[in-house]
Amino acid sequence: MFGERIARARKTAGLSLRGLADQVGVSQTAIAKYEKNQIHPDSQMLLKLSQALGVKSGYFFRQQSVTLSKPEYRKKSSISQKQLDIIEGKILDQIERRLELEALFPKSPVHPFALVEGLPSVIGSYEDIEAIAEAVRNEWKLGMNPIPELIDVLESHGIRVFQVEDDGDGKFDGLMAHVGEHPVVVISSKWSGDRQRFTMAHELGHLLMHGRLNEGLNEEKACHRFAGALLVPKVAVQDELGTFRTKLEYRELLLLKQEYGISMSAALRRAYDLGIIKESYYKHVVIDFSQRGWRKNEPYPTKQEESHHFTQLIFHALAEEYIGESKAADLMNMSVMDFYHLRMIESNGASVHQ
Repeated sequence: MFGERIARARKTAGLSLRGLADQVGVSQTAIAKYEKNQIHPDSQMLLKLSQALGVKSGYFFRQQSVTLSKPEYRKKSSISQKQLDIIEGKILDQIERRLELEALFPKSPVHPFALVEGLPSVIGSYEDIEAIAEAVRNEWKLGMNPIPELIDVLESHGIRVFQVEDDGDGKFDGLMAHVGEHPVVVISSKWSGDRQRFTMAHELGHLLMHGRLNEGLNEEKACHRFAGALLVPKVAVQDELGTFRTKLEYRELLLLKQEYGISMSAALRRAYDLGIIKESYYKHVVIDFSQRGWRKNEPYPTKQEESHHFTQLIFHALAEEYIGESKAADLMNMSVMDFYHLRMIESNGASVHQ
């Protein structure tokens, strides 16, 4: 276990065996033996390792150890294994801290995830996915209005959501996986809010539809259709754009983006999927978007999604004295002093806290 934690932290830091060995002043062979649990570093070496790897020494003694089961990545094929190792290490660290915190509560603070009732055993066509997205909105009591914070919606239904800093040159969007019985969705903090929201909805599609698609359907394409349908229901698109159009003003797509938190490209795709515009016009606009540079950077990026759930649990546990300030700081991955300042609430120049 100890050696596995060193190996993971090394990969997360993007270091080779030689690179870590050079930083802490031992041989590459010694690092390899640490990772294989053949020898154990003393306290002085542990301090050097923690400094080189950017982790607290307590990281090496953490009891909670997790693995991602059958991760479904949304990424560019050109992303390297080294970049994926860095991203996965960051994800696992967050998940471990989250599960360690939840285990401190007498009763789990997270509702268990349950599949939406009435999902068909076989999804026969892409058009059927519209009804699935509508069923999710109905069961989760979302109505047909815009979803203000999709992270909060997923968290409230037992899907843990994490954000990671992406060092993969924009090649990573997100992933869907399980940790034990718990579904987990991860998004990159690099992207704008509309892209984050689409990624979360896309990954939810994997969770709901995996193993249910007719043999002729592509799962990635199906999850794209589901994401668009969840974020902007069919009735909303038709109310805004009508049922048939020869052309669209780009400002119409921008208004949908600003209201529903979906990209202009995704709004355009919704219009095509619902038969509002013809394929020839859709392709024409896609080319125009590419020429304008909007396929990568659209105008008026939307605000990124934020997750407050983990921080809320930290202060809940602190208030109920399940943890002390030192443990809270450790779980937040910050120094005690930084956590102290976070805990303070400034009011007229005075610090106030319970």
